[in-house]
Amino acid sequence: MFPRVEVRHLQAVIVLAEELHFTRAADRLGITQSALSKQITEIEVQNKFRLFTRKNKRTVELTNVGRAFVEEARLALLHIDRAVQFGHAVDRGEDSVLCIGHSPDVEEDWISDILAIRLPLYPNLCLQLSSEFSNELVRSVIAGELSLAFVTAPPENSQIISVAFAQRPLYAILPESHAVTHKENLFLQDLAKDEWILLTRRVHPVLHDTIMKAAQREGIAPKRGHKIVTAQQAVHLVSEHVGVALLTKPPTLEDNAARVLVRPLSDTSLRFATCVIMRKDDDSGLANAFARSFLRRYAPQSPSPRQIELSLSA
Repeated sequence: MFPRVEVRHLQAVIVLAEELHFTRAADRLGITQSALSKQITEIEVQNKFRLFTRKNKRTVELTNVGRAFVEEARLALLHIDRAVQFGHAVDRGEDSVLCIGHSPDVEEDWISDILAIRLPLYPNLCLQLSSEFSNELVRSVIAGELSLAFVTAPPENSQIISVAFAQRPLYAILPESHAVTHKENLFLQDLAKDEWILLTRRVHPVLHDTIMKAAQREGIAPKRGHKIVTAQQAVHLVSEHVGVALLTKPPTLEDNAARVLVRPLSDTSLRFATCVIMRKDDDSGLANAFARSFLRRYAPQSPSPRQIELSLSA
């Protein structure tokens, strides 16, 4: 039987891990430095491992054990917060709560369809939506923080199942003065001489790696690249004639972006599936019913309802 760990201990470890400084961490927690030191010592002594190494009286570094512990401690606090949210939802008369994630490049129409779903067996269903980068969505589904997520080109993971329901090309965002804007079919090779503006790999590793592999196959050596995290950052850089951007979703162009054009690429290797993902061992009837209800709206692009049921109960 492992020693009991209190929530205050988890919070103390997480804040100290973020600050790596006793005084700043204690200020954030609203306690004295000595009280924080006592809590850290208590959890280390109770569990007989070291979370931090002390550099001096105020600063610390995480040990390998500490790094692993902090990651799980954050998940534990998230589950506690989720339990409280669910309790409030039930108290308001909402019988069931479904936490759904989506990547930033998901279409607004898909979000509208998600919000419009009604399940007869769950008349008081409450939806909680959150937008995260693809890697974070997969991690949250595996951890049980999300029941399902909608992700374009999700990274492969043996702990999730993925059902594709839409295909989209890669889009090039170009200055309107670009030499190839008149072409009916645009290919990656047409942009070989440009500087590329790409989502940083942390935001979308599958997208980033697929583009770079396609460039390698085509014999393209991209010039200096620019890393962004949002489509609007890409539009701004293109309008400043920094380069051309490659995105999975055409951005909304404001009036001040009139000098920017959006064109789909015709390369068949640069088409990306948008998928519903769930944890492989999730046997939640609610989550499966919701996913099937959404996917049926996208026939014939999606599998048949029977195929969906088999996929989501694998």
